[in-house]
Amino acid sequence: MIVAAALPLVAEYGAAVTTSQIARAAGIGEATIFRAFKDKDEVLDACVREAVSTDHVLRELASVSLDEPLAARLTEAAEALRAHMERIGTVVGSLHASGHLRGRGREPGPVTPEAGAKADGPPEDPRARSVAALRQAVTELIEPDRDAFRLAPEKVAGAFLGLLFTRLPSPVSEADAPLTSEELIAVLLHGTLTHPGNDT
Repeated sequence: MIVAAALPLVAEYGAAVTTSQIARAAGIGEATIFRAFKDKDEVLDACVREAVSTDHVLRELASVSLDEPLAARLTEAAEALRAHMERIGTVVGSLHASGHLRGRGREPGPVTPEAGAKADGPPEDPRARSVAALRQAVTELIEPDRDAFRLAPEKVAGAFLGLLFTRLPSPVSEADAPLTSEELIAVLLHGTLTHPGNDT
């Protein structure tokens, strides 16, 4: 409850948020925060862990109906994953800008398909486990249409995540803007050629 109330405040104010503001948002007394957390830094660290956690987005992916057309399923998945990445960027970026995450070791960041997965066994670090869980969730969305693909659903899921996570941090023009969800799904399913099969 405390972390859920704190997250939007942390996104807005960064490390400048006060425990008094958090307490008001949570509808509790400020002393209650310090019964659950040692200090404000501990609250902020808990907010970072919650922001980067994939639990929420995995629930959203699991709720996508397999009865929907493939493109609709993948569009929903793309929107859920983008919202997840934006939340990470907002919370972590706000804390970093206000100095909270500087000099505290490796900063948490959005999971990416390359985030530490081991080729010869199961992933070991938390980010790699998160990537594996996301890939599995997307694979399950693709599985009903396995026969429509030239590649295994796992590889298609990896390509989907790769396209989704390849974003320019600050596009300087409309041409540099990241693919919309609809464009991403069109590229994934149909490529970029006007007439697929003609490689000119």
